[in-house]
Amino acid sequence: MKELATYLRTIRKQRGLSLKKVEKAAGVSNAYLSQLERGRRNPPHPDILKKLARVYEVPVSDLLAAAGYLEEGKGNTRQSVEQAFEHVISDPAYRFGTRLKGSALSLEAKRFIVEMYEKMTGRKLLGKA
Repeated sequence: MKELATYLRTIRKQRGLSLKKVEKAAGVSNAYLSQLERGRRNPPHPDILKKLARVYEVPVSDLLAAAGYLEEGKGNTRQSVEQAFEHVISDPAYRFGTRLKGSALSLEAKRFIVEMYEKMTGRKLLGKA
């Protein structure tokens, strides 16, 4: 539950949304959202996570996995994608075009960049999904 709480708060703040705005857009009370973000509630029903995914513009599977509904396979965990992305942007042979300034990339965008790197180099950084 702690992973979901942190993730929900982080993406809401990254999107510049207040709890009130999320409440209005998703139809979920801001008091409930606040409790979720503080880890004070059990994981919400998947239908609520679907609503939140639309508002936050993230894959539903990310929220379902963070809430413990899905087991993420090797290569699909947030941590493994983040680590692979850090490897890509720090590779000196590919230093051009990988320096991103002032933009927060979604997990899907990072995964895409890692997959393109894997195709270009023949190296495998992520396991099969």
